[in-house]
Amino acid sequence: MAADLSVPRASARLSRACALHEDITRLKYVSGTREEALRRLGIERVGDLLSHIPFRYLDFTRAYTIENAPLGEVCTIVGTVDKVSNRPTSKRGMTLTEVFLVDESGVLKVAFFKQPWLAREFARGDRLALIGKVEFAYGFKQMASPHFEKLDGGGARAGIQPVHRVTDGISQAWMRRIASVALEQVGVFCDPVPARLRARRQLMSFSRALRTIHFPRLMSEVQLARRRLAYDELMYLQLALRLRNDGDLLDVAPFAHSVGAHVRAMRDALPFALSDEQEAAVADILGDMCDAGHVMNRLLLGDVGTGKTAVACVALACAADSGNQACVMAPTGVLARQYAVKSGPLLDAAGISWALLTGSTTAAERSSILERVASGVLDVVFGTHAVLNDDLRFRRLSLVVIDEQHRFGVGQRNVLRGKGPGADLLVMTATPIPRTLALSVYGDLDTSIIRHRPVPGAGVSTVALESGSRDIAYGAVRDALAQGRQAYVICPMVSPQDALEQLDDVPGLDIDENGRARQAATLHDVETEATDIRRLIPGARVEVLHGKMAPKAKDDVIDRFGKGEIDILVSTTVVEVGVDVPNATVMLIENGERFGLATLHQLRGRVGRGSNPGTCYVLTEVRPKRGSKSPAWERLQALAKTDDGFELAEMDLRLRHEGEILGLRQHGGVTLRFVDLDADVDLIEAAHEDAEELLRYSRDLTACATMPMRHEVIARYGDVFKEVSGG
Repeated sequence: MAADLSVPRASARLSRACALHEDITRLKYVSGTREEALRRLGIERVGDLLSHIPFRYLDFTRAYTIENAPLGEVCTIVGTVDKVSNRPTSKRGMTLTEVFLVDESGVLKVAFFKQPWLAREFARGDRLALIGKVEFAYGFKQMASPHFEKLDGGGARAGIQPVHRVTDGISQAWMRRIASVALEQVGVFCDPVPARLRARRQLMSFSRALRTIHFPRLMSEVQLARRRLAYDELMYLQLALRLRNDGDLLDVAPFAHSVGAHVRAMRDALPFALSDEQEAAVADILGDMCDAGHVMNRLLLGDVGTGKTAVACVALACAADSGNQACVMAPTGVLARQYAVKSGPLLDAAGISWALLTGSTTAAERSSILERVASGVLDVVFGTHAVLNDDLRFRRLSLVVIDEQHRFGVGQRNVLRGKGPGADLLVMTATPIPRTLALSVYGDLDTSIIRHRPVPGAGVSTVALESGSRDIAYGAVRDALAQGRQAYVICPMVSPQDALEQLDDVPGLDIDENGRARQAATLHDVETEATDIRRLIPGARVEVLHGKMAPKAKDDVIDRFGKGEIDILVSTTVVEVGVDVPNATVMLIENGERFGLATLHQLRGRVGRGSNPGTCYVLTEVRPKRGSKSPAWERLQALAKTDDGFELAEMDLRLRHEGEILGLRQHGGVTLRFVDLDADVDLIEAAHEDAEELLRYSRDLTACATMPMRHEVIARYGDVFKEVSGG
């Protein structure tokens, strides 16, 4: 009998769980204008609605009497409306709505500005709960424009009121009502996460977390519910990344590399002994490559100038030792060419053949390269997106190296890997990434980190200046040129016609202490800046560089700058990585407030690379007035105080969304909605460990115990799998 009864209960729970993935039109009240409004908010399914969690709560559960409400603090007060009136103010067209609220202890005067219709909303005898800052003036305690809630006729106090993000066509009241209907309809359902993991991590059930996050009884419950949703987000992202890669590798045989004469010759060719951190990275990579039962998926993290190229060259030599080929893909022609220039002589010394393939490669040269790659004569190809073309066919590709991989989409990475099924993957980035971000977004990759420069340059100091102090920076440029040095000037735009949304890196508007956006007074562009510099510094050889230029034109400018034929290079952030000119000692960055810390750190790394120290002047339009705060100014001050890229990355993560740091929104990635990457370190590590444990139990999650999680991964991150498969 018990077995018979268990079937319908389980089926009902499964049915309710499946309802999360059904269209929102199955819900009561969702049609017409409200349906259109929900879809504009990105809410398509029932689960989307329940994931549209409140961004704020109004806590009416802890109320003061009017007499006891402390001045200068935000308080909750419950009282009865005694009088309501509208009256004009001294400001033309502004109406003030005054409400006098009373309780057994006194009178509270409440003011609402430019909302005359509220006089019709309140009537004498109404019970209101208000949340606002209590002040004292003209003999009364007062509140200005508080949040309020009408209480029921019985005089009961309101509880905790959720506040959702809404749009035209759906009010807060309707959003709460529809969320309540959705929760009632799905009720208690199957939880995909095994009970053992929930108990280990002390997590709520998923259904309870959804109910609590929307309609908490106590504010202390909200954080517990958010942690469960954040855990799920991290866990499913980890599983999606792993399944994506492992799915591609299930039916391929890994390459068994070996270390031989080419690796030894490469080590001898290096101009310096590898540091301990570099040696550790080399050991990680060669260990992966020589493991016959394992396909390498490794991320090499290294700050500016930490010698990642030398480590990569050892990996390229290992592929050559095994009689195989390797491909290095960079996001720009400038960076691909820089790799070829720096690595080519080392490969030559180690007896390894190589070629550079970019958009500027001539047709005849390209044809020759394609033929030599197909025949296996060429060991290593450096290139840009050009290496993704179908006409590039490798004879035996066993190693793929991708630099600054966040600038490529998932599909592009896998197209290149598809040219050598089973090929090992080494991903490199000079963008310092916080450990929590690496674990969550790059959780499918094993990580090696190089923090210190093996051969320190003279270094760079950073100075943040108001735009009005531009003369200081230009004075430094003149002095550098007088000493035979060179300089960079960086602008956020190419020309005055560029729209704001076309900027290379926009971290978001600077916000003042009143929540208002500060807009830069002037946005500088490369073309205008170059004209001004030619006027301000007569005789200086000034050229421009930006992403809209043809590849050949960009290469020509970089070549001439490297040879010292250009004194001042006025550029966008295209020089952020890959440009290595030791003679450049001064950089001036216009509109520093428009860039994130990671980008600014990368840019300043272009100077001070040789024996002469460099100085980077970051100009900004947004220095705050005395007594006020500016996140942009604080960010620039932090940049000036430290040269530790990883420390700056942690700070950038606190100030900006993770997708803005890595460019995930623009490049086929995913962003995190519930996770606080700064505060949820323990949760991130827990999800990472649990995902690995689940995949050891069932590599593709098709076991009975893990199948619900597989379904949830596909439901949440189906687009990732579509991109990989080309769907």
